[in-house]
Amino acid sequence: MKNNIREIRKKINISQEDLANMCGVTRQTINAIENDKYDPTLSLAFRLSIHLGTTIDELFTYEEDSK
Repeated sequence: MKNNIREIRKKINISQEDLANMCGVTRQTINAIENDKYDPTLSLAFRLSIHLGTTIDELFTYEEDSK
């Protein structure tokens, strides 16, 4: 799964810290999600989509294995 959180967040000029505070998590959590080191819970994914003004489908995309 790939996410577009960093791109969307930067486009609307929100820092990781601000987004983290809005979603009730730490900045490190946002950083880990953006760097594909942590998959958010469904609840957090909904909060991210709300605060970034987008849909979950636009935040996350599934990439099929091209093997």
